[in-house]
Amino acid sequence: MISRLRGIIAENNGDSVVLDVNGIGFEVLVGAQTAALLSGAGSEDVTLYTYLYLREDAMVLYGFPSRDELSLFRQLITVSGIGPKGGLSLLSSLGADDLRFAILSGDAKTLSKAPGIGRKTAERLVIDLRDKMQSFPVSGTENAAEAVDTGALTEEGTAAADAVEALTALGYARLDAVKAVKQAGKDGAQDTQSLLSRSLRYLG
Repeated sequence: MISRLRGIIAENNGDSVVLDVNGIGFEVLVGAQTAALLSGAGSEDVTLYTYLYLREDAMVLYGFPSRDELSLFRQLITVSGIGPKGGLSLLSSLGADDLRFAILSGDAKTLSKAPGIGRKTAERLVIDLRDKMQSFPVSGTENAAEAVDTGALTEEGTAAADAVEALTALGYARLDAVKAVKQAGKDGAQDTQSLLSRSLRYLG
């Protein structure tokens, strides 16, 4: 099992890289955001956390810039209808944080915008992973509690959920509404009206 590789980027093809590890070149499939991140690596050593996918005719390595993204990828491919290509497509299109927000908020429309992900598959993602997402901190947060707070945005009857519904009724994308209400809550707003008012400021 190859779980991590460290070396120099010998080639960057946009959807894959060749990582030179002590003279051995490993071809690793990566998402567009990871490829862009690695484009400025130059001759510096980089580390990719990898998932080895075995097929009858090939061994394919998928690479990620952090253990967090690798863990999220592993969760995605547990969902029926989503293989490694689908998981990589979701991460490449949305990024780890927006992907979690979309799943937590039940935003199947945003999820289905990823290439190869249809509406039914997107809805299955929400059903299968919504609760599990709440156990993962969003990248950049200080602790896992903030991820649980994000999950509370989708609980019916709460001020946060009411604010999200009001924003979506006004025409805002559900993913943007969830982000805005989460930020408003972090800034001290608690009741529906204050959450809505502050969220509208963020949304411009």
